[in-house]
Amino acid sequence: MNYPLKAKQRGVSFLGLVVMVALGVSIFIVGAKVVPTVIEHQAILKAIEKAKTGNTVPEVRTIFDKAATIDDISSISGKDLDVSKNGDKVVVTFAYNKEIELFGPAFLLIKYTGRTK
Repeated sequence: MNYPLKAKQRGVSFLGLVVMVALGVSIFIVGAKVVPTVIEHQAILKAIEKAKTGNTVPEVRTIFDKAATIDDISSISGKDLDVSKNGDKVVVTFAYNKEIELFGPAFLLIKYTGRTK
């Protein structure tokens, strides 16, 4: 009895599919936790651009705190800003860390920094 040659099977095994789904879900969960911190960082950058219009250090910090209240910024406040002058321009810089709990004792640490132009 001669059996015709079977074509090679193609596709993903069940175990491969489970691993791919688990990896995709993990990436989605981490992304869902990181995206809000990135949005908050963008709001901070916008707020320091507004704050650099102030002439004195307390004024810059007050402007930032008002913008932070409006944009719901909780990672830093006006007192965390480093305000200096470069010629006649006000330069505002900041740096902060954001820890995101992944699972158990594992955390993701993101270091954010920024500076006005």
